[in-house]
Amino acid sequence: MSQQAGSGDSTAPHPPGLDLDRLRDYLDRERPGLVAGPLAAELIAGGKSNLTYRLHDSAHRWVIRRPPLGHVLATAHDMGREHRVISALADTGVPVPGVHLLCTDPEVLGAPFYLMDEVPGSVYRTAEDVAGLGRERARTMSFRLIDVLAELHAIDPAAVGLADFGRPDGYLQRQLARWLRQFESSRSREIAGMAELQHRLAEHLPQTQRHTVVHGDYRLDNAIIADDDSVAAVLDWEMATLGDPLADVGLLKVYWEIAGQIPGNPVAQAVSPAAGFPSLDELAERYADRTGLDLTPLPWYTAFAGFKLAVISEGIHFRYTQGKTVGEGFAHIGGLVPLLVAASLETLLKLEGLEGNN
Repeated sequence: MSQQAGSGDSTAPHPPGLDLDRLRDYLDRERPGLVAGPLAAELIAGGKSNLTYRLHDSAHRWVIRRPPLGHVLATAHDMGREHRVISALADTGVPVPGVHLLCTDPEVLGAPFYLMDEVPGSVYRTAEDVAGLGRERARTMSFRLIDVLAELHAIDPAAVGLADFGRPDGYLQRQLARWLRQFESSRSREIAGMAELQHRLAEHLPQTQRHTVVHGDYRLDNAIIADDDSVAAVLDWEMATLGDPLADVGLLKVYWEIAGQIPGNPVAQAVSPAAGFPSLDELAERYADRTGLDLTPLPWYTAFAGFKLAVISEGIHFRYTQGKTVGEGFAHIGGLVPLLVAASLETLLKLEGLEGNN
């Protein structure tokens, strides 16, 4: 990659959505001396929501996050919220990147963005990524991943300045309503079973046991794993809020098991028993021991997670059909939506059967 010659007249390629000249001018104004030498950047592959770039000069490496191009789901790409929660968790037991600044002026890059440190380590996203891990390493990083989630859910939001980060009362009801609205605002087709799934979720709404900071998209490939298989940083906090912690566990379960249920899916392919990873049930038992939460209603949260992921996938599919996505891996995501809806309905029907026998 050729590099920018200075804050004017760039010779470096400008990745989609990242004008290096305007960015350099902004950084020189807001953080004089931060940048040493020409800037260069590249889009980091893998993200299907917010855009993530690796930015570097002659001496430093950072990461920039900004919303996707084109149509976006309302409130789902709030850079200010993501920046705030990462900053709040900086001195807790939850590992996060160091953040440098938040820019809310859309005139700089066309959308708000924030700048954070690049954290060294590995992101395990595909089956090829984990092929050489072996059972011991796969299990070690899995248990450390669930321990970090338990640590997050043990934090008092008020103690880290997040008391007003969300409205935890009525969280599940609002989440159902919100994701249904998101679906209606970003779909281009009818999805069989979606209305029935939403109705059944509303009928069997569980009682929230505890209000905590919720990540909203917790999974293996939203974490950077260090060389010792510990979690070096948790990433992608764009959907974080205050709410029901079991929503994170339910979504993790969907991500953890989807490779076996929907082979070749474009969302989560790394985790599988063949690669040495433990079952989510084993991780959930450890989580329950550490948090004291009752996981009996977890099937509802798993079905809700499938519903949520179906809506997100449909939004990405909608942007893809409009030519508004950046990067690869979008062509088949639309096919995932009806499969997620069907799997979630099946989970709920099993839960209803169990409830009927009690």
